[in-house]
Amino acid sequence: MSEKKEPTVLQGFKAFLMRGNVVDLAVAVVIGAAFTNIVNAVVKGIINPVVGAIGTQNLDDYSSCLTPTCTKDEGIQIMWGSVLGATLSFLITAAVVYFLMVLPMSKYLARQAARKKAQENTQEVMEVTELELLTEIRDALLAQRGSGPGTGTGSTPGNR
Repeated sequence: MSEKKEPTVLQGFKAFLMRGNVVDLAVAVVIGAAFTNIVNAVVKGIINPVVGAIGTQNLDDYSSCLTPTCTKDEGIQIMWGSVLGATLSFLITAAVVYFLMVLPMSKYLARQAARKKAQENTQEVMEVTELELLTEIRDALLAQRGSGPGTGTGSTPGNR
């Protein structure tokens, strides 16, 4: 009897790295990191100036004080401007990822699935047609064999 060898640690690590979901995750992290610069530029170059038209360009300046007096080091401040900035960054990131990556990929995959289904349907029709043709040939051969030499019509394999 032969014993089955267990994979080594390096073989297991290689198998782990070659899984599709690990590669997809790595690509997502790299693209996300690169995409952060674009989002930050949009927030800094577009969102902050629009908000700055109303108030200040730095969203971190928006805050509320929970105590009667708030100075730089004293009092309790709620920094809701920072939360608003982070929320806007997230929404912009999500919108761009959806409209530039997810939506086109979904449409592409849907088209691929439709093509594959159409090819499968065509193949099924060809198989059915082929089956019908073979059935007709069989029936014709049986009819020729059934008519035989006694009736004077048709031919048998020996009379050719």
